[in-house]
Amino acid sequence: MKLSSVGIEDIKFPVKIRQKKGGHQQTVAEVNLRVDMPRSSRDSCITIITTVLNKYQDDLSVTVFPQLLSEIKDELKAESAHMEMTFPYFIEKKAPVSGTASLMEYKCCFTGGIDRQHDLIISVWVPVTTLCPCSKEISECGAHNQRAEVNFNVRYQGFIWVEDLITLVESTASCEVFALLKRPDEKYVTERAFNNPMFVEDVVRRVAEQALTLPDISWFSVGVESFESIHKHSAYAFVDSTELR
Repeated sequence: MKLSSVGIEDIKFPVKIRQKKGGHQQTVAEVNLRVDMPRSSRDSCITIITTVLNKYQDDLSVTVFPQLLSEIKDELKAESAHMEMTFPYFIEKKAPVSGTASLMEYKCCFTGGIDRQHDLIISVWVPVTTLCPCSKEISECGAHNQRAEVNFNVRYQGFIWVEDLITLVESTASCEVFALLKRPDEKYVTERAFNNPMFVEDVVRRVAEQALTLPDISWFSVGVESFESIHKHSAYAFVDSTELR
């Protein structure tokens, strides 16, 4: 019997991620790897998958995705192989007024697949601040704001930096989020958000507008969830670039 998908889930491996500033960042990824199971195969796919992963564990980066997946696909005589590598990525950010440095953590994912062709998607989850425009308009003073999360997924041609995707997203919100702020910084981010109100729909549109100007991005999707500060529910908006072209 041919099975649709067989593989391993949530195995942790050390990985190296290229940094825009040079060198590599060491982190730990959760890896999911699946293949279609040929009808004629009687091999233990788990053994083969684990063996190949162990072979690449000292250099498990996005650059080896095609080679690793091709090797597993060939070993199992499968029609396709698919891998997801989710990991925390850290960027040093300086507070906007005091210049205090701290490390911000961002969730990232590389998703690769191989059948007749290779496919790779880079995903980032970026925390931002949004401030409600209607709350600002109807209130005599103040307006409610909240933390939101932007999920930005791209297919690309050539090469693209994770840092650039994160920077693009952070520029579209009411204000960035920082890991560490002093009081002058808190004043700055509060006032910046107040002077730059955004609905989740506004953030989605702004990310999409910027992504459409980048020739290296061949496809993208953007989802924004706002964890509302005065409602029990969240607000959400989404767009897929195939609907815009």
